[in-house]
Amino acid sequence: MKILSRELLNTIVSKYGDSFYILDSDVFADNYKTLLSAFRKYYDKTQIAYSYKTNYIPELCGIVNEMGGYAEVVSSMEQQLASRLRVSPERIIWNGPIKRELDIEPFLLAGGTVNIDSWQDFCGICKIAGRHRNIINIGVRCNFSVGDGVDSRFGIDVNDTDFKKIFDAMAKTNNVHLKSLHIHFANRHYEYWEHRTRGLLKIYERVNKEYGLKPEILDLGGGISGPMPDELKKQLGIGSFSYDDYALRAAALFSEYFKMEEDKPYLVIEPGTSVAANCMRYVCRVETIKNVRGKTIITVNGSQKNISMQGVNPPLDVISLSHEKIDCNDADIAGYTCVENDYLYKHFNGRIGVGDYLVLGSCGSYSVVMKPPFIFPNVPIIDISRGGINVIKRAECFEDIFKTYNI
Repeated sequence: MKILSRELLNTIVSKYGDSFYILDSDVFADNYKTLLSAFRKYYDKTQIAYSYKTNYIPELCGIVNEMGGYAEVVSSMEQQLASRLRVSPERIIWNGPIKRELDIEPFLLAGGTVNIDSWQDFCGICKIAGRHRNIINIGVRCNFSVGDGVDSRFGIDVNDTDFKKIFDAMAKTNNVHLKSLHIHFANRHYEYWEHRTRGLLKIYERVNKEYGLKPEILDLGGGISGPMPDELKKQLGIGSFSYDDYALRAAALFSEYFKMEEDKPYLVIEPGTSVAANCMRYVCRVETIKNVRGKTIITVNGSQKNISMQGVNPPLDVISLSHEKIDCNDADIAGYTCVENDYLYKHFNGRIGVGDYLVLGSCGSYSVVMKPPFIFPNVPIIDISRGGINVIKRAECFEDIFKTYNI
């Protein structure tokens, strides 16, 4: 991660304003390659399908495509972005609980794969298949317990009658092809990856024995922790880990299970946060410092919505500009919105002054995609990975926000 100097920030501020994201796309690319290498060390038929919803900056999605990765999308908007980036339909996986026939029909006819999340999903796809002779590729998202204490709402319960109904019906169709078995669980602790892997392999074996089906892809989904500072690990209750910890509990098990098979399925993982989080930082500026009933409140021209973190303090650097500073003890850094709980950082200790820059790290996950234009329009994104200042998203303005309204 490149160091942000005062001179560099001053140059950016003079041209693009004093609130913005700094992207280092080289860090993203390095994360991608390191993660893929960790899994391929044990199982060479591993592919990464990058989770667009985590951060759909075209620059990042394009890097994945250039490196031969897949796109994992959950909406027509994201699928259109993948197509605009020339990702072939065969390398796009469409997830999510809701799909409209109008959206997925041309995608399926082009060779894409849609992972069904319900019996209704399956029935909708069968209608599409009935209108055409094309082979329609589907995946089945499976739901079972991995012992993490979380009952996921996504996927089809493998012990429910709907699961059997789907496979019974699939056997009677001529052109619905089981391309993939898919799972995803939210808990990021690597210990649960062994449970999810063994569970998916068990379903693969069941589907093979009972229905004679051998999907080409076994998709373990996402939920991987990526590189982060020790201070953030401590707050999240995460110990020391690496990508290899996940690979050992997934790819290594695949390697052992399929060691006697020539035509092995692909192992697909769908990372988002693990490759995107630490490639972005958010920069904002101190506007006011005041005391409210014994509590120091530092207000900045950014918001908690810009960093998409709540309940934890992100990595923070203060780059000094001001000459008048105060020593803060247990101060809270608040955002510009009119929302009481808009805090970017709590319990700050250190010297700070009005006009100083705050650089908040690990902001590449769910920040840009979930930031609404609430009170302020969205800020620019600037990539500094190539030795210059490259604006890959300009700041939004009044017209961007209100052009869809009739005024």
